[in-house]
Amino acid sequence: MRDLNIVLIQEKLAWQAPAENRARFETLLRHLDEPADLVVLPEMFTTGFTLDAAANAETVGGATSRWMADMAGELGITLCGSLIVEDAGHYYNRLLWVTPDGRTEHYDKRHLFRMAGEHRHFSAGMQRRIFELHGWRICPLICYDLRFPVWSRGAAAFDLLLYVANWPAARRQAWRTLLPARAVENQCYVAGVNRIGVDGNNVRYTGDSGVFDFLGNTFMDCGGENLVAPARLERADLDEYREKFPAFLDADRFTLLADEPAGTESGPAGPGS
Repeated sequence: MRDLNIVLIQEKLAWQAPAENRARFETLLRHLDEPADLVVLPEMFTTGFTLDAAANAETVGGATSRWMADMAGELGITLCGSLIVEDAGHYYNRLLWVTPDGRTEHYDKRHLFRMAGEHRHFSAGMQRRIFELHGWRICPLICYDLRFPVWSRGAAAFDLLLYVANWPAARRQAWRTLLPARAVENQCYVAGVNRIGVDGNNVRYTGDSGVFDFLGNTFMDCGGENLVAPARLERADLDEYREKFPAFLDADRFTLLADEPAGTESGPAGPGS
């Protein structure tokens, strides 16, 4: 198994301005300083975290999907990030996973942030996805999913947990605590990509994107600045640790019932994740 080169892009997002955001990220992608296998953009990277799904949704195979395919193919990278997609009459906070050969797959956010009313505007995903890249099994999840360890569970199923987010400054300590916790309990690498700046709802974001190893050690910390941050994940170290300390073999066995959305009743409005 080879090592994996990932790049996290922590940026400000223009409010509900897909073309402007695509142009900003395109400039950054065309000037990567390090080789990359996987480049990760934040949650709702074309709009910021908005509940105005109908006005901001793209269709399946829409402009951003085509742009991602063009970038992935031209640069020879796998590119991922989430946006609002309308599919069969439903709106999803959907992570697109786009490979250099033009293949596009997706994961729909499972846990919708009720404190902001996300569950009233979007449909919840029903299936966790695991994608393979150069022998690495990668599980992408979205923002509020981070708070739910059962949905994030699977040490024997994946090697890298990947979270894309618009996680507000008001709850940054939870973000900084839960990312390494997920790494420890799953004996895997964890990467979290957040945005910075202030959105159209006057919610502030402090970034804190980072990578953590299987012991919960900070592998990379992006702080609170605009940053294109490369990291090389070492496969041999992961395999050696799992062989020497196979705690996952003693994990509780369970069946996850994911055929119903995770909560549907209304909750009070409020920003964040």
